[in-house]
Amino acid sequence: MKKFERFLLILQHRNQPMLQMKKIISLITMLCLTVVMQAQMVDPVHFSSELKMLKGDEAEIIFTAKIDKGWHLYSTELGSDGPISATFNVNKMDGAETVGKLQPRGKEVKQFDNMFGMELRFFEGSATFAQKIRFTKPEYDIDCYLEYGACNDEMCLPPSQIALVKKGKSPAVAATAAPKAEEKAAESAEPEAETPAATADTAKADTAVAAPATAQAGGNDLWAPVTDELNAFDESTQNSSLLYIFLAGLVGGFLALLTPCVWPIIPMTVSFFLKRNKDRAKAIREAVTYGISIVVIYVLLGLVVTLLFGASALNALSTNAVFNIFFCLLLVVFAASFFGAFEITLPSSWSNKIDQKSENTSGLLSIFLMAFTLTLVSFSCTGPIIGFLLVAVSTQGSIVGPTLGMLGFAIALAIPFTLFAMFPSLLKSAPKSGGWMNVVKVVLGFIELAFALKFLSVADLAYGWHILDREVFVALWIVIFGLLGIYLLGWLKFPHDDDDRRTNVPQFFLAMISLAFAIYMVPGLWGAPLKAISAFAPPMNTQDFNMHEKSVEAKYTDYDLGMAAARAEGKPVMVDFTGFGCVNCRKMEAAVWTDPKVADILNKDYVLISLYVDDKTPLPEPMQVEENGQKRTLRTVGDKWSYLQRTKVGANTQPFYVLLDNEGKPLAGSRSYDEDIQEYLNFLQKGLDNYRNR
Repeated sequence: MKKFERFLLILQHRNQPMLQMKKIISLITMLCLTVVMQAQMVDPVHFSSELKMLKGDEAEIIFTAKIDKGWHLYSTELGSDGPISATFNVNKMDGAETVGKLQPRGKEVKQFDNMFGMELRFFEGSATFAQKIRFTKPEYDIDCYLEYGACNDEMCLPPSQIALVKKGKSPAVAATAAPKAEEKAAESAEPEAETPAATADTAKADTAVAAPATAQAGGNDLWAPVTDELNAFDESTQNSSLLYIFLAGLVGGFLALLTPCVWPIIPMTVSFFLKRNKDRAKAIREAVTYGISIVVIYVLLGLVVTLLFGASALNALSTNAVFNIFFCLLLVVFAASFFGAFEITLPSSWSNKIDQKSENTSGLLSIFLMAFTLTLVSFSCTGPIIGFLLVAVSTQGSIVGPTLGMLGFAIALAIPFTLFAMFPSLLKSAPKSGGWMNVVKVVLGFIELAFALKFLSVADLAYGWHILDREVFVALWIVIFGLLGIYLLGWLKFPHDDDDRRTNVPQFFLAMISLAFAIYMVPGLWGAPLKAISAFAPPMNTQDFNMHEKSVEAKYTDYDLGMAAARAEGKPVMVDFTGFGCVNCRKMEAAVWTDPKVADILNKDYVLISLYVDDKTPLPEPMQVEENGQKRTLRTVGDKWSYLQRTKVGANTQPFYVLLDNEGKPLAGSRSYDEDIQEYLNFLQKGLDNYRNR
């Protein structure tokens, strides 16, 4: 407090003009309204292929991959029950034959996966796959490809291909090899002649149609692209999320005002501006400048966080186990600080340097330094609130989130200084400093402790530790909010509390709410849904004893058949682009679809269509399609659904969920891997509301 009084005295003999803040405000506005939209189409694995000649009549077909950070590429022979293995496939191989199996090379990572119940092998950073061949004719004509699968912590790619097409003369092939090769080719020609009959039989058993259907519903093509409509929905959702971030920052700023590090400074600062200027209008201008300086300082802090992490890193934080453990420990430290175990303060030398700078400056800079000193002096109270806000905002993955959150925080913090300067009489009716401010700090400590468990839960789910299953999480929250109610009633005290502290009326009602909330959560120990905390608690599948579990199974795995059923039943559709080997798809089904409310909506209100992009069932006939100006062949049912996903909704990762009406038009934005049950419920409900309104 003495440091703050000191820099106030420094300004008593100085006059400073009003700053034109329009440019600064415009700059901040542009920075905060800049929204970076992330594309749904991803290309994290970059392959090259070559034919490398060896000694004699042998060669190697080599596929070399560079893998983006955070992604992993699966190795070979993982089995039919696992993710998509790397496989070598031949369209045409004339004049050569394969020797042995596809060989993976590089630093292979082995890791047991609980979801598949097997050890998975994959590559990170780079990988090489080699297939040895032997030339059998003087000339060769090779058309082959490597099929592979890749995932990160949030999504998976459909089966993807990298081709190699080569023609040329074979080295070191004896002339006598040609007749043998021709004889071998003749032997293999006879079974090939039976292929049409086999194909006909397959066509009878296969329920998939032979080409992208032109099924019409009310004149609308069910396969027509809807990428623009989805982007419009997603943009409106993101704007809503940004508004939520701003409001969260605003609430955090108002809470910071009520702490003992900030509230007592308000009347001192306002009185200083009014006393040192006889012209009241000038005093108000200086107070406004002071408030704007506070806004600039905290917005710059948000910009620093954004620049340090960037859009992709902020998005990765939401599921990164290491960062979530760090955030958990950070919030526990903040909570302990609010409970009175210690104070988080910045080095005193920083405040001293600012004081020294302010002694040698005047005008606008002196007021800015005054606001900066307020930031430093009040850090022991505002720091944990700012830290909690930045942690919560960063894990939402929005590049402008930290800046927008700090804008809301700073505006709330700056309002009283400007408001009381304009209306000094309000100071008389403002609450006086006292022990109630420490109560605010302790309440915030309990809240930060509760949210710390949310971040620990994310890490626990990622590593499969099972130390914070749902019933353990709920039990800890019951204890936390029960103790909060006991504290507000005055039965529990912390070091900084007054000895004669009594429970006032507001505290009494808050205690009732906290204790009632704790009692509300008790049935959750036996599997009750607890919809109020479903966005924070671990998923239902981690509950050891669950009396309310429901299952969700798709009735349709064909898009056109599912859409026809939806029209007949008069229901909207959820298209689930998934894969048999998609790890994250199974995680979503286990973590989100098992929630009773989610299961109830999917089973009763939607027609669920699950399209497996890695389904190897051959199509009755290969389909020739044109995509991005190039012709390509779709050979399997999975190829067909992957093509549908790319062309209709503009995405190529799984899991990917789209809500459509029964004419193929989107009802809401899309969703991918995100275990936030409440957000998933909001997503489903928004689709229902829009369908009913139509």
